[in-house]
Amino acid sequence: MVLFTPRKMTILSALLIFLMSAFASVASDNTTKTIASSNEIGNWALEKNQKASINALTVDIAPLIKHPVTIAVIDTGIQFDHPFLMGSVTNHDGTKLATSQDYGRDFSFAATSTTQPCDQHGHGTHVAGILKSVFPNARIISIKYYNAKAGEKENLNSTIKALEYAVSLKVDIINYSSGGAGASLDELRALKKAEEKGILVVTAAGNFGSNIDEPNNHYYPASYGLQNIISVINHDYNLEINPSSNFGPHSADISAPGSRIKSSLPHNRYGFLSGTSQSTAFVTGVAAQIKALYPEATPSQLKDIIRRSAKISISLKNKCKSGGSLDAQMAIIVAEQTFRQKSNRFIASKIAR
Repeated sequence: MVLFTPRKMTILSALLIFLMSAFASVASDNTTKTIASSNEIGNWALEKNQKASINALTVDIAPLIKHPVTIAVIDTGIQFDHPFLMGSVTNHDGTKLATSQDYGRDFSFAATSTTQPCDQHGHGTHVAGILKSVFPNARIISIKYYNAKAGEKENLNSTIKALEYAVSLKVDIINYSSGGAGASLDELRALKKAEEKGILVVTAAGNFGSNIDEPNNHYYPASYGLQNIISVINHDYNLEINPSSNFGPHSADISAPGSRIKSSLPHNRYGFLSGTSQSTAFVTGVAAQIKALYPEATPSQLKDIIRRSAKISISLKNKCKSGGSLDAQMAIIVAEQTFRQKSNRFIASKIAR
């Protein structure tokens, strides 16, 4: 039996799934190599003409970017010099690229260095790889909160410090792929402060196969119900909700690929992990694309665009508020319709539907 405690749940669930169903694949696929293309990351989730994929953009939006988007990844740390992540991870405050002495901020319990958030788990590096595969232009700040040897109280305290720090940096988006059953007033305050600062927070719905609309199953921060929070569930290759994924027709917003997703791992490796954490990273990547094109977009507008652009699916009915899955191309089209006059729209015409 594996015991799950608050602020460890999503990470440990992903690890459990990894050990049970993907270890052999990771062991064989995680050989050290340099990936030449982001197409090798995310596998089926980025495939064209795949009903359960995110319908990734087919046009290069880099020349159209108006705003460099900074994403705080609050997680287990990131291998900043991983071949796939080179040039994407910044220093502790996002002002320059990471170095061996400064590649983020470490708030984890008993941390030995404040600016060297080493990923000894793998979760954070995996999430960062998915982010970059969706939006290669993202600027990622690694903010570590997790210590496997710490208790739930220590990890929660580290989470709150990490959130407060990300808010102080005025990042554009916070990717927080963890959570727990216990609400925290201090955590809620930090998230409300993020809302006031115009920061979107993308969170995992959790990995217990539970309806988080029900009071006994609430999962935080997904269940706080703030306008700047997008809560994400996990579907598989067949567009079916993963049995481990939490869900909620009112508390969860959208579904995204999260089952056997290939991405970067520490020590220059690559491998598969599953969970709502992986799903969250895909949504963060698409939100970042929209924010880069339309810096004026507020968190509530980003949330609305992502929900309205979802691919509606019978299999996801009553599983999340949108009743569908992430659609990157449609999200960009809806964003253009929201922020551009009809005579001034041109991205939609370039997107092959």
